[in-house]
Amino acid sequence: MYLTDYPVQVSKSIAESEMGDAGHVKNTYFVRYFECARIQYLQRIGLNVLMTKTGIGVIVAQTICKYLKPLVYPDHITVGAKVKSTGKSSFVLEYSIFSVKNGLSATGEEVIVIYDYNNAKKTYLPLVIKEEIERIERKPQLDSEIS
Repeated sequence: MYLTDYPVQVSKSIAESEMGDAGHVKNTYFVRYFECARIQYLQRIGLNVLMTKTGIGVIVAQTICKYLKPLVYPDHITVGAKVKSTGKSSFVLEYSIFSVKNGLSATGEEVIVIYDYNNAKKTYLPLVIKEEIERIERKPQLDSEIS
C-alpha cells in the first residue's frame, strides 16, 4: 500500500491537543482524519453541489479503522482516500494514514450511502457521480493542508 495509490490526499500536522493521556493521538482523531479526506473526495465528485441542487447527499453507514502504529506529536500525516467499490446506492471509501515518522499508521473503510433527504430514503448512485468517481480514480490529486 502506497500513498500514490490514493487519488485524493489531504495533509496535516498533528496538533499537541490531539494527544491523549496515553501519550499518543486519541483514537477518535483517526476517524476525523478520514472525515477530512472524505469531505475532499465528496467535493471532488460534486456531491456537495448535487446536495444543494437536489437534496441528494450521503450518509455514512459504517466506519472501520485498523490502528497499526500510534501517532505522536509532533508529526505530519497524509490521509489517502479512494473508492474501493460501488453499488446501486452506495460506495466504499478506503483510507490510509501515512505518518512522516512511522509510515503507514492506520487503514480504514467507510460505507457511504446515497440518500435523498427530500424523501428521507436511500436512492440510486447518480450516473454523473459514478462517472466522476471513475474519472478521479484515474488521476491522482494532492490537496492542501487540512486543519
